[in-house]
Amino acid sequence: MARAYPTYLLSGLPWAPQLPEGWQVLRNGRLFGHRVETGFPDLPILEVSLRTGVRVRDMENLKRKQVMSQKEKYKRAVKGDIVYNMMRMWQGAVGPAPVDGLVSPAYVVVKPYDEANSSYYSYLFRTAAYMQEVNKFSRGIVADRNRLYWESFKQMPSLVPPRPEQDQIVAYLRAQDAHIARFIKAKRELIKLLTEQKLRIIDHAVTRGLDPSVPLKPSGIEWLGEVPEHWKVERLKWVCRFTYGGSLSDANRRQGNVPVYGSNGQVGMHDKANTLSPCIVIGRKGSFGKVNYSERDLFAIDTTYFVDRKCTNANIRWLYYLLVWCQLDRISKDSAVPGLDRTDALNTLVPVPDYEEQERIANQLDSETAEVNDAIARTEDEIKLIREYRDRLIADVVTGQVDVRGWQPGPDDVVSDEELAALSDEGSEGDDENDAEGEPEEA
Repeated sequence: MARAYPTYLLSGLPWAPQLPEGWQVLRNGRLFGHRVETGFPDLPILEVSLRTGVRVRDMENLKRKQVMSQKEKYKRAVKGDIVYNMMRMWQGAVGPAPVDGLVSPAYVVVKPYDEANSSYYSYLFRTAAYMQEVNKFSRGIVADRNRLYWESFKQMPSLVPPRPEQDQIVAYLRAQDAHIARFIKAKRELIKLLTEQKLRIIDHAVTRGLDPSVPLKPSGIEWLGEVPEHWKVERLKWVCRFTYGGSLSDANRRQGNVPVYGSNGQVGMHDKANTLSPCIVIGRKGSFGKVNYSERDLFAIDTTYFVDRKCTNANIRWLYYLLVWCQLDRISKDSAVPGLDRTDALNTLVPVPDYEEQERIANQLDSETAEVNDAIARTEDEIKLIREYRDRLIADVVTGQVDVRGWQPGPDDVVSDEELAALSDEGSEGDDENDAEGEPEEA
């Protein structure tokens, strides 16, 4: 059962006003040194993820193939060093290096002194309160291009529990992370099964219609087979057009009361809409789970395609189901900047009934998929709630609002680094597709 420490003292910090007796507040320069070491081209490349922190980049199985040049200029990070993205630390792009590796010259590497457990500070730095402090200490010409340089980072105050307490906090949070990641993995598997069920329902209606007695004809497409005799088979470009969303800065995205939609659904708010409903938003890789339909005003973010009613003569609700059925990720490009090739997508052959039948199909699918959609939404809400619980738990534990000194691990609480990394990857499936950095920017 969660409990508080017996005695607290005032910290002088607005984001953590009281600390357990025995804790300190020190500037980061007292806890970390700046590591700038180059000339180690044989080390593996590390990447920073907003969800999972720092990890080794899998160069063999990248969805987007990259050629890393001038690796001798990359910075060396020693196992246990903290690496952060200067421009995105305020979003949580920070973590301890799991092995010796290389990071972009534009990133900052800091080495912990003996009194600092880098895993504890990784948890602390990724709390909402601390990330707000990062914003205050960051500098730049415009807000959404601010950078947290080493000189500013080392001036930031941090909490300092006794080192044994830091180690205990890390062990406790690692165990909770493992439990939560397993929970999310199970929920993701459920969503996958529900999504497959939904796709089967859509597939039959979109390719065969609603009347099982209607005569069929060969579509002329081997993988499509037969379609109703009175339907057309046309290229998608004769049905709709894709357009890009507008550019939206990270700073402005946190303003206003108009929902902002991207390929993963709602991603924030804005103070005005640039597209009127109804609208279909398509992910950069166009996958089944990345096609979203909205009847609310929205502000589509950049690099994301969308289709609104001005871009089609078809029933837009039927078109949504058609695009889900298309599974456009099959023709996406795995280039340095992965994305949906608009020309290839619009040249895709699709079955097209007349407008009235499109409307009937859409109405039927709205009804038949409602229960599955509700189940998916409930499961996604459960994932969201468990993540909110995790964030709250971490914040309470690393700031000393919850005392875990008496916690002892049970059989299910012991987890290896490799297992935790695998579970974290499973738990982050479906997250922001920009989590992991791309080709590092030049310093």
